[in-house]
Amino acid sequence: MSATPAARPPGNDKAAYVRDMFATIAPRYDAANRAISIGMDEGWRRRAIALLRAPHDGRIVDLCCGTGDLVFHLLRTDPSLRVTGVDFCEPMLARARERSLREVAGSVEFVESDVLQLPFADNSFDGATMGFATRNVVDIDAMLREVRRVLKPGARFVNLDMSKAPNRAWKACFDLYFYGIVPLIGGMVSGSREAYTYLPNSLTHHPDAEALRERFAAAGFEQTGFVRLMGGSLAIHYGTNP
Repeated sequence: MSATPAARPPGNDKAAYVRDMFATIAPRYDAANRAISIGMDEGWRRRAIALLRAPHDGRIVDLCCGTGDLVFHLLRTDPSLRVTGVDFCEPMLARARERSLREVAGSVEFVESDVLQLPFADNSFDGATMGFATRNVVDIDAMLREVRRVLKPGARFVNLDMSKAPNRAWKACFDLYFYGIVPLIGGMVSGSREAYTYLPNSLTHHPDAEALRERFAAAGFEQTGFVRLMGGSLAIHYGTNP
């Protein structure tokens, strides 16, 4: 089954469209994620964090952090980490700051910024993560170079996102759910059918797992690789800053 059309947002300013869309769904974003993933997204984030290999007391940046899911998972895994969440959608960050008051104790801050132009010095972080956001980035290659810039030598970047399953039968089954059912569930829970139509369709023009690994390498990352999840419908990519 092929993806439905209109995978790209209307107009030329994808960044503005995505920012406004996430601002609209921020209040119900967490509930919608749990519903459409049947709660499995929590386990996927734990797998990604394990691949990060963050050093004890390390400084970590979570990019396109949204409401802070990966941030809070990082701190639960190791409360000694100093975590900075970055997102360009202030309503999402407001939700993350609210959650931080009750969810975790530890060193955490949230910064409003675009991932293509981060407000940090070179070699600032001991690791970087990103969850379910690469498909929404305007320029993936520029993003990867910017992530490398702020990482210390030897630090890893770990990226969790949807991918394209290599098995045609499995992909057909997953596409039926992803493009047909997700907009219904996400729309009912979040109140925005449009947002949960765009989010699945954003995968249509996204590189497959092998191609994304090649782009990690082209951006200068070493020891690149990926782990397929859910039959390859998701993937965790990683690379080390030399």
